[in-house]
Amino acid sequence: MSIDTTLSCRRRIPVPALWQDEKTRDVPTQASVPLATVTVVIPCYNYGRFLPGAVGSALQQPGVEVSVVVVDDCSTDDSAEVAQQLASADPRVHLVRHYTNRGPVEAFNRGIAEADGEFLVRLDADDLLTPGSLVRAIRLAREYPSVGLVYGHPVHFIDGHALPPARKRATSWILWPGAEWVRDRCADARNVITSAEVVMRTSVVDRVGGQQDLAHTHDMEMWLRLASFSDVGYVHGADQAWHRDHPASLSAREVDVVVDLIERRLAFETLFAGLAGELDWADDAHRTVRRTLDREVLDLLEHEIDVDGGRSPRFDRLRALPVEQTRENLVRRERILARAARDRSLADHAASLVRRFRARVKNDAAWRNWHRNGEF
Repeated sequence: MSIDTTLSCRRRIPVPALWQDEKTRDVPTQASVPLATVTVVIPCYNYGRFLPGAVGSALQQPGVEVSVVVVDDCSTDDSAEVAQQLASADPRVHLVRHYTNRGPVEAFNRGIAEADGEFLVRLDADDLLTPGSLVRAIRLAREYPSVGLVYGHPVHFIDGHALPPARKRATSWILWPGAEWVRDRCADARNVITSAEVVMRTSVVDRVGGQQDLAHTHDMEMWLRLASFSDVGYVHGADQAWHRDHPASLSAREVDVVVDLIERRLAFETLFAGLAGELDWADDAHRTVRRTLDREVLDLLEHEIDVDGGRSPRFDRLRALPVEQTRENLVRRERILARAARDRSLADHAASLVRRFRARVKNDAAWRNWHRNGEF
C-alpha cells in the first residue's frame, strides 16, 4: 500500500493570513473550488436524549456541506424515533437501523459504508462539534493534501452542566509526517485523541479500512493506522469538540487503569499485526511501545506499593500482567515484589512520598503539553 506523506519533519506554522479573522469563512479561496463535503457518522445506542444536540452541532457547521448518518444500534430507548424525526426534518440526515445490537465498532463501520463526503467525522451521540470546527480542520487539510488526519483540542464537560465556552480562532497549525507521529505515540504509549475532534480524509479511510474489533481502543488504533499511511495535522488555539463526561458512558463504566493498559497494548499489537507492520520503521516502533508499556506496568506496581503497600486488588491485577522477560524488567519486578512483601519503614514511606511527588509533577507537565500541543 502506498503512503501519502510529503512532510519531512514536524513543523509548526502560523495559520495563513486569509484565515486569521475569527469570523468563519468558506474553505475555497477561488469561486471555482467547491465547498468541502463532510459526512458525520453518529453511532447511537440509548442516547436519544443527546442525539438532537449532536446532530444539530454537525448541521450548523458553516463553510462546508455536511451530511449526517445516524446509526442506531438497536437502542432500547427512543433513539431510533428521535433520529427518524431529525431525518424527516432535514434531508441531510440519514438513519440506518440495526435490529440486533452489534456494538460501536460495527455501528461506525456501517456508517462509513454510507459516507460520500470528501472528509469523514466520527461523532459520539453524547458529544458535540464546536462552531466552525470542521472548516478550521479542512482549511489545514486542503492546504496539505498529504494530511489524512486532523485533530485539535477537545473541551470536556460534565453532563448536566452548561457547555463551557469554546475558543474559535485557530492561531497555528502543527504538522507531522505520519510515521513520526506514530513513533511519538509509541514512545508515550498513550492515546492523545478523544474522538470527536478528528476530521479524516475519506480517501485514506477507504484505503486503510475502518475500526478494528477492539473493546475500548478501536478509535486509538484507527488514528494510528491512518497516521501510518498519511500525514497528521493539529489545529492549535481553537477548541474542536465538546466531550461529555457522564457515568453512563462506556469508558466510565468499564475502563480503569488496568483495563486501559491492556487495551492500549492490544491497540498497538493490532496495528503492527496489520499493514502498518510491514513499513520500514515498524519494527523499531513496535519494540519501543513494548518497552514503554512494560515500564508503565512496573511504574504502576511501584505506585500501588507507595500508596498502600501493595495490598489493593489492583496490585494483584497489575502483577498478573505480562512484561517482556528482559533482565532489566525481571530485576526491577523482583525488587518491587520484595518491597511489597516486607514491612515498610519510615525511610520507605519518605521515599514513597518523593516518588509520588515526582510522578505528579511529571504527569501535570504532560497534561499541560497536551492541552497546548495535542501530545504528551
